[in-house]
Amino acid sequence: MFTSETKIRVRYAETDQMNVVYYGNYAQYFEVARAEAIRELGLTYKEMEEMGIIMPVVEMHTKYLRSARYDDLITIKTELRELPADHRIEFHHEVYNEEDKLITIGRVVLYFLDAKTFARSKMPEMLYLKLSPFFQTNA
Repeated sequence: MFTSETKIRVRYAETDQMNVVYYGNYAQYFEVARAEAIRELGLTYKEMEEMGIIMPVVEMHTKYLRSARYDDLITIKTELRELPADHRIEFHHEVYNEEDKLITIGRVVLYFLDAKTFARSKMPEMLYLKLSPFFQTNA
């Protein structure tokens, strides 16, 4: 399993009239965390696009447990629980507040697509090589 953590300070513009993070902003928080997780591996979304691969979101599920508020420092834990075997990659996100309480859970599925044809594609070899050591077991 691959795990990464990203910290984000909640900005005023991300909150609603109740001073709570507007629910739609969690999609952006998850995106930032995914991009940083891939960067942690030594690769960027931009580099994958330059290789001819795009990664649209095809599915997203979110469960809100507690509120985050303006100026809170939240931690987004991002996990890849399975090494992708085909065109699909699934990220699991957990968002924690400064008291380390779980506030939001998310699951986001993306596809690897050829940027020119939009046909499904396998994970780029470079990403596979960087991720596979996290999934090797000593059997």
